[in-house]
Amino acid sequence: MSTLTTWLRDPNPASRMQSRLGQSYLSWLRLRRNPLAMIGLTISLVLIFIAIFAPLLAPHDPITQELSRRLLPPGTPGNILGTDDFGRDILSRILYGSRITLYIVLLVILTAPVVGLIIGTVAGYFGGWVDTILMRITDIFLAFPKLILALALVAVLGPGMVNAVLAIALTSWPPYARVARAETLTVRNSDYIAAVKLQGAGPIRIIWGHVIPMCLPSVIIRVTLDMAGVILTAAGLGFLGLGVQPPLPEWGLMISAGRKFLFEQWWVATMPGLAIFIVSLGFNLLGDGLRDVLDPKSASK
Repeated sequence: MSTLTTWLRDPNPASRMQSRLGQSYLSWLRLRRNPLAMIGLTISLVLIFIAIFAPLLAPHDPITQELSRRLLPPGTPGNILGTDDFGRDILSRILYGSRITLYIVLLVILTAPVVGLIIGTVAGYFGGWVDTILMRITDIFLAFPKLILALALVAVLGPGMVNAVLAIALTSWPPYARVARAETLTVRNSDYIAAVKLQGAGPIRIIWGHVIPMCLPSVIIRVTLDMAGVILTAAGLGFLGLGVQPPLPEWGLMISAGRKFLFEQWWVATMPGLAIFIVSLGFNLLGDGLRDVLDPKSASK
């Protein structure tokens, strides 16, 4: 193990792979020194674990109704977190709901940052009328509150999980475009970009091979910090009945169904609300930790 550590921390790496692995190892050491970031990482890993093994962890079917056991309080044998107004086990629905939450987050991550990264780097690299047109389109999207614009898009597309993901993705890309453009403006006139141009590289090769990698750390930080916002937006759409539809166990939809029992059977809405709070907090803590790790100024200290 000590030999591997020495190899990873070698200040004079012999290959590109050793250099990249060494940088990743040093980043992990910096992240590990941040206790709040480790809490966020733990919460995120627990969410992934629960989402993968939900069928094994859930004590009941999340959809099957048992009206004879409706609105049972927490601590009831067989229903640790109680039941809802249809007699469905709340713990099982929360565990299965983590799958839907993670599914929405992953789909948004695979679409919105990619679109924003491409638009931002192209606008920043070419400048001129290309930059003006792309950034004005970005400004139009940024002029509307994200949830309001998502509500309008879902109202046009129709309720459902796929349309909710599409609406969230369409409203989430502008900040990534802004971040990528700002990073591109700082590197497009650098010496190494000029050297690449002298070697005959075209704009596509420069953007893909040299500009985008420089923008990735900032985009990754933004993605991690935005995960909480994506979860809250998806829960908001579900709460209003425009996202995931019943009887699927989506957390926002569960809160919406339990709001009419809030004063007497408080657990119906409180338990999924706590799940949203914990997961959002975890992603925010992890994002703050990654920002400290991937920030070149803090990395050089």
